[in-house]
Amino acid sequence: MELIVIRAFGDYFSANLTLTKLQAFGVECYLKDEYTVTIDPLLTNAIGGIKLVVKDKDEARARKLLEQFDEEYMKGATCPICGAHDFKYIAKRGVTNFVTAILTWLFSSYSIAPEHVYQCGNCGYESKNLPETIIEE
Repeated sequence: MELIVIRAFGDYFSANLTLTKLQAFGVECYLKDEYTVTIDPLLTNAIGGIKLVVKDKDEARARKLLEQFDEEYMKGATCPICGAHDFKYIAKRGVTNFVTAILTWLFSSYSIAPEHVYQCGNCGYESKNLPETIIEE
């Protein structure tokens, strides 16, 4: 039996919420480096964050469930401009991201865009945070 890392988190809360959701669906999973990151958050980037690990036999099911959770989360957001529920998490367009991507590509084997935004697929509205669902009474 081998443990596979299927996702990494920068904070305790997101990691534990996802862990609990997977466990509720019967997936045996664990958090690696949870205590290290919780005690010393400055080490998060150095050790790769809190890692969600599953047994190799459960990997496909866990990945599918995570994909469903992410879709539900994105569909729960309402665009404040057009009211659509069609958000995607993309690299922000702009000179800074473009230059960073080119430089990281030149000096390493892949490019990195440091800034990402949530973008409405309907009207193009962009936000650093996913807009909350608007509940009308």
